[in-house]
Amino acid sequence: MEYKKIIITSRGIQSDKEKDHYHCNFPSHSNWPWLRTWKVKNKQGNTPLHLAVMLGRKESVQLLLAHGAPAKIKNLAGWSPLAEAISYGDRQTISSLVRKLKREAREQTEERRPNLVATLRQMGDFYMELKWDFQSWVPLVSRVLPSDVCKIHKSGASIRMDTTLVDFNDMRWERGDISFIFNGDQKPSKSLAVLDNKAKRYQQVVCEGTEAEIQDEVDILMSSDIMAAQMSTKSITLSKAQTGWIFREDKREMVGPFHADFYQINGMVLESRKRREHLSEEDLQKNKAIMESLTKGSSQGFANGKPHVRRASLNPPPESDITWEEYIMAPPGQCPLLGRNLVYKESSKSFKATVAMSPDFPLTVDMLLNVLEAIAPFKHFSKLREFVLMKLPPGFPVKIDIPILPTVTAKITFQEFAFCDNIDPKLFQIPPDYIEDPMRFPGL
Repeated sequence: MEYKKIIITSRGIQSDKEKDHYHCNFPSHSNWPWLRTWKVKNKQGNTPLHLAVMLGRKESVQLLLAHGAPAKIKNLAGWSPLAEAISYGDRQTISSLVRKLKREAREQTEERRPNLVATLRQMGDFYMELKWDFQSWVPLVSRVLPSDVCKIHKSGASIRMDTTLVDFNDMRWERGDISFIFNGDQKPSKSLAVLDNKAKRYQQVVCEGTEAEIQDEVDILMSSDIMAAQMSTKSITLSKAQTGWIFREDKREMVGPFHADFYQINGMVLESRKRREHLSEEDLQKNKAIMESLTKGSSQGFANGKPHVRRASLNPPPESDITWEEYIMAPPGQCPLLGRNLVYKESSKSFKATVAMSPDFPLTVDMLLNVLEAIAPFKHFSKLREFVLMKLPPGFPVKIDIPILPTVTAKITFQEFAFCDNIDPKLFQIPPDYIEDPMRFPGL
């Protein structure tokens, strides 16, 4: 059997016997189960891919990616290989990791697809309206945030969503007359499309994207803060919301046509971390100008700030002088610095949210999760899906408050639902007079 050897080395991290960080003999065939070994973390939570990126070993990064090293994995500090690559600043490495992440997302989607399509077929056909109201505690920002009513049709293994909001992510959005069509009967590359009904153009949504889209994304990553945010649910408690000034009683109201019991959610904590050691003073000034434009009424965010010239790789940081013994002896969570000096800020914000649960809603939570999975490429719906996966009280969440960004929350209301027969199949087809435009929505 033919074997190859991958070696990740650093002049600064070696043992007295000149051993490497990680070395592994493995079969050259790419489908062997040894690929799982590249998921192994050391006590700092770093994988071989993390270390290769942090030390600037570009050839080792490419070999690891070519042989199955996972990119969607975080160390104890909560940083992925992509985050470390942005900090290091090598454009080729960042591009390779973006491609790998998109490929992993596509593979995961294709793996789940048969079960998703089968489940959708078993559900009844329906029409549903879902209202989004975005709000912020930052002065003046709420007045420029969008709201939207999504109209969703489901027939067989197909879903159509009509909306005026393309997507909402990192303070960027676009308004219009937009339709998303998921068709489970089509092959994966043709199953999800976004339609611009005013311009009569459409774009097939594919996880991997074109090379131009990837390079646009790399430019934005290299120009922006490295962000990591997660909602901590460890200390969440649920209690019935109360109403009344003197005689307190459990809050029950109608949400649209549905009776609902209201619950208070306490202990939701949005933990966010931000790094910017890779940014120049010019970058920081540009980003500040973008945020200021939001408070003055701009609704495009980064859309008008996209660089026209590709960002060049940064000069690499100095070689690490940390010894191998110093690295392996460091306590967990106190990893010695291997790259640039961190410019780091972390914060946490507690949220008190309300959820209204109705026993009358015709859809179950599991059914909703499958509908949301079909439109998961759209970030705000992914946030909704993450929330619904929490352990909720009995019933269906007809009204929810969820954090979207550290400064933005969304109020979501399921305001109408009806099972339907004989839904027009043309709703799930791209009109013949629409022109395909692969770059119509570059963020998708």
